[in-house]
Amino acid sequence: MRLWSIHPKYLDAKGLVALWREALLAQKVLKGETKGYRHHPQLLRFQAVRNPAGTLATYLVTIQKEATKRRYRFDGTKIGGRRIRSQLPVTQGQLNYEWAHLLKKLKSRDPLRFDRQLNLTQIEPHPLFLKISGDVEDWEVRR
Repeated sequence: MRLWSIHPKYLDAKGLVALWREALLAQKVLKGETKGYRHHPQLLRFQAVRNPAGTLATYLVTIQKEATKRRYRFDGTKIGGRRIRSQLPVTQGQLNYEWAHLLKKLKSRDPLRFDRQLNLTQIEPHPLFLKISGDVEDWEVRR
């Protein structure tokens, strides 16, 4: 499971579809509708807030909007929970780590997107997140 902190606009088609599926699974986990994945590190930042389901719903809305821009049909009725207005912090180190991780994937999966994005220096976070200084997040499993 990968719940990207970077904006979904950077993901290729395969990555965007995977993010949608994984975020919907995360939504079920946070609502207590599954037995597995309850302790997955990617969920820790959502579990730490007052309204985990609403926070993830807010996260999903942006993914669905990006899919709509690309003329994909992600069913927005699957998004449950009250949306939140606040943002969660994400460190610059985490964004850098995820960016490098994504570029590795794009190099083989979508070379054209890789070439277009390789020299980007200002990476936008997903709108749910507010960029702060710091290293890779403690919950990240590094490879």
